[in-house]
Amino acid sequence: MLGDGDLVACEVRIGGRHRRFTIRLPHAASDERPMALVLVLHGNQWNVTGQVMREWTTFDRQSDVWGFAVVYPDGLGGCWADGRGVTGADTAGVDDVAFLRTIIDWSADRYGIPADRAVVAGMSNGAFMAHRVALEASDRVAVVAAIAGGLPAALLDTRPTHAVSALLIHGTADLISPIGPGHSRRRGPRGRLRGRTLSLHETAEHWQATNRCLPEAAEIRTTEFSSRTRAEGGVGGTQVVAWTVFGGGHNWPGAPIRSEWDEPTTQEFDGAEEICRFAEPLLASAAARRL
Repeated sequence: MLGDGDLVACEVRIGGRHRRFTIRLPHAASDERPMALVLVLHGNQWNVTGQVMREWTTFDRQSDVWGFAVVYPDGLGGCWADGRGVTGADTAGVDDVAFLRTIIDWSADRYGIPADRAVVAGMSNGAFMAHRVALEASDRVAVVAAIAGGLPAALLDTRPTHAVSALLIHGTADLISPIGPGHSRRRGPRGRLRGRTLSLHETAEHWQATNRCLPEAAEIRTTEFSSRTRAEGGVGGTQVVAWTVFGGGHNWPGAPIRSEWDEPTTQEFDGAEEICRFAEPLLASAAARRL
């Protein structure tokens, strides 16, 4: 374990593999409530690490604003075993749920962060993985935030033991991971479609049903650039928000626009800020979220 100011770089051994992550601690934590933990998962790109999410998002800044500790884990080979069966990590049998659960427990042991109120946020392959860990480790995850990634159909029969609030953000112009139902671009033999994912609407409906949200509690808010539908009244006060970004591409909301990346990027809001804003009042204990 190596420290660099408020950053701590760590390594754990999971399933015979060395796994790495970096945790960023807030400069000043609140004395009124326990520190929260946010895990930020990158997308699928060869040899990418959690560092890309530190550079691409404002979670470091949000850490100080909200008093959250932020973890940037490294996927193995730049990807996550998200359950779709199409990534290198899936093929290799990597247990990323165990890895992320270990990070949560490690943070609880070292810093006293509650182990049952984590926030898991991710984009693309990281979003698919966020869905998976929220379902399979719902006793640890209080909030899931998925950017540009619907629920993998392979996880439909996974029954969580606890309700998990969900913030789901997707752009209508996303050609890599469409807002509607779709499949992975990585096809099987003879071009067979693989890795089916649900649409934004279907994903929201699934989380609403899982959390037992009240259908009459739905609230819709529309602006020139986006539309949000919020369902409330789930077990333990859980909520589900489906946020449609008009003309948004496969990108992180509020991220700097890069000339080498031609995906349209909304500047209406900052994804990291909105994830923290959504999560802060919803960090209920596992006991309160028990299904």
